Amino acid sequence: MRKVIGIGETILDIIFKNNRPTSGTPGGSVFNGMISLGRLGRNVCFVSDVGRDRVGRLICDFMQDNGVSDQYVNRHPSAKTAVSLAFLDDNNDADYTFFKDYSYEGLQGEFPPIGADDIVVFGSYYALNPLLRPRMKVFLEQARQAGALIYYDINFRKSHTYEAATLTPVLVENFDYADILRGSEDDFTALYAMNDPQAIYRDKISAHTRCFVYTAGAKQVRLQTPCLDSTYAVQPITPLSTVGAGDSFNAGIVFGLLENDIRRSQLPTLGKDAWDSIIGYALRFSAEVCQSYDNYISRETASEIMHRD
Repeated sequence: MRKVIGIGETILDIIFKNNRPTSGTPGGSVFNGMISLGRLGRNVCFVSDVGRDRVGRLICDFMQDNGVSDQYVNRHPSAKTAVSLAFLDDNNDADYTFFKDYSYEGLQGEFPPIGADDIVVFGSYYALNPLLRPRMKVFLEQARQAGALIYYDINFRKSHTYEAATLTPVLVENFDYADILRGSEDDFTALYAMNDPQAIYRDKISAHTRCFVYTAGAKQVRLQTPCLDSTYAVQPITPLSTVGAGDSFNAGIVFGLLENDIRRSQLPTLGKDAWDSIIGYALRFSAEVCQSYDNYISRETASEIMHRD
């Protein structure tokens, strides 16, 4: 069975509505997608760091309970596991405050074995962080040399906009590693002050990455590949929280790739029917998560998908 290997931060998300905490749940950009895929019975492992504290134990237990291997999560004896506060506005979009421990060196443990056509998922500031970059590059080089299908979610928060110019060389390096790149309207506004997906693909993406997925919140999804340019409508919903929506979208794409048995070599010429199926899963997963306070698809939805005719 093909493996899905995620690498990213682990964090405890505490969600506030009207300045009151409403829920607390394990999270992290790539982590959220891995939990959805674990609930769907996929062979999933996650590479990260936590403290050897109560929050770290909670997160590792949660991973195991949801079918995600924590074998490659490093537990640091003196570190504190990260916590985020997510404050929802009137549209239920989140503004984050993070509490992180930078007193230890991350990603120092072993990496999992990677096989050809395994799917590797990385992204967010974690993939740009100078403190982690040397080890991140080792991991990405191993994935590329193994022939893995590499999926990159930019997920560049506006709080890092002041670093955009400095981080551009690393960002472009990540583009080069990726076989599929997803970026949001907010990402490209923060990075390049651009919001035309066709221009973004032409000027910033196509020289580095073959397949580009552009998401514009509740407005549209745009897919661009060497042989396709397709737009997908987003069904209107009333969201409870947008925390984890993009991460679940990523999980839907990975699930669609696996369900359709899409290999890395097929991506440049993949037809519209296959992409319609893949993006369909992504939109379904994202919409469900928006209608809950969880960061991942429900166990009930996962069971329904796994046991459908």
